Amino acid sequence: MATSAYFHIPFCAHICHYCDFNKVFAAGQPIDDYLRAMDKEMARTAAEFGNRLETLFIGGGTPTVLEPAQLGRLLESIHRHFQFDPQTAEFTVEANPDGLTKEKLAVLREAGVNRLSLGVQTFDDRLLQAIGRTHRRGDIVQAVERAREAGFANISLDLMYGLPGQTLEQFLADLDAAFSLHVPHLSAYSLILEPKTIFYNEWRKGRLHLPGEEAEAAMYEAAMERTEACGYQQYEISNYAFPGFESRHNLTYWNNEEYYGIGAGAHSYIGGVRRANIGPVRHYIAKVDNGEWPHRDVHRLTLQEQMEEEMFLGLRKTEGVSKARFRQKFGRDMHDIFGKAIRAEVENGRLEETETHVRLTKRGKLLGNEVFAAFLGEM
Repeated sequence: MATSAYFHIPFCAHICHYCDFNKVFAAGQPIDDYLRAMDKEMARTAAEFGNRLETLFIGGGTPTVLEPAQLGRLLESIHRHFQFDPQTAEFTVEANPDGLTKEKLAVLREAGVNRLSLGVQTFDDRLLQAIGRTHRRGDIVQAVERAREAGFANISLDLMYGLPGQTLEQFLADLDAAFSLHVPHLSAYSLILEPKTIFYNEWRKGRLHLPGEEAEAAMYEAAMERTEACGYQQYEISNYAFPGFESRHNLTYWNNEEYYGIGAGAHSYIGGVRRANIGPVRHYIAKVDNGEWPHRDVHRLTLQEQMEEEMFLGLRKTEGVSKARFRQKFGRDMHDIFGKAIRAEVENGRLEETETHVRLTKRGKLLGNEVFAAFLGEM
């Protein structure tokens, strides 16, 4: 039984140039029918797999593109089908800075939401326009102020680096702007060119000019150094928090624990089975209304796949993968399965080993994907 749940709202007022998440323009979409279908999937999920939750996350898309009454309906459905203690549970909602009205904030607080994740990306107005974002620097500051006035103390800002035309100086300015807002959690992700995005198509045509690997690495190193100097602790490759403000929901993924996924395109991991819901909104609604699970893909992991995931997900965390936890979960010693890969990565300086954990070095964080690949197909 999972104790975490993700709820996907695929609707957006505007499509960003880099985004490959399951999303559609909100205009003309059957949003009310979609929320009704989500309610049905929640009911079936809770009845079949259990309804006690410790972390909840509403993401998208843009959840705050919903009107206040629609947000209220979604939150009421969650409360009706799942049980959680509002004093101890972590309940996160993603939001765009320019869509966070006082009325919507009040609806979220009333329903027990206690954490906001703001999609800032950059404070540079020119870069914001270049990547297809609709907010501007002033909207970010206003959103944080409004959130605090509404009673939110746990606020996270998402930043991006390696953006087209972005310089190290611009990214340093973004970090300084984020620090000035004194939020307890920051995420900083490098731009990844995903197929079917505007940026990917522009790159294939030779029209997209990116900073390059060396500049991107310098930005990442700056993020690690500057956040530490400002009191943040890096607890995952791309995430930094004041002590006690780490994202418990995202740690569910990196700890390779189970979770529910509700909505079009959502993923779940229950009982050793990974499930992916179909993405198109109307197809999702039709499946649910027909009394079917809205799954596009169902995959039962082999023991080998479970152990590989334990390694490459866990190595994203600064603390790394626990040897004792690995042995407890799988009844095998980590070195019996991955000894060759661990030794090779330690020798080349990308992994280090303590008595209790195997973890990335600073060099390993810069080359994370190469390290993770070393643990695939080891058996």
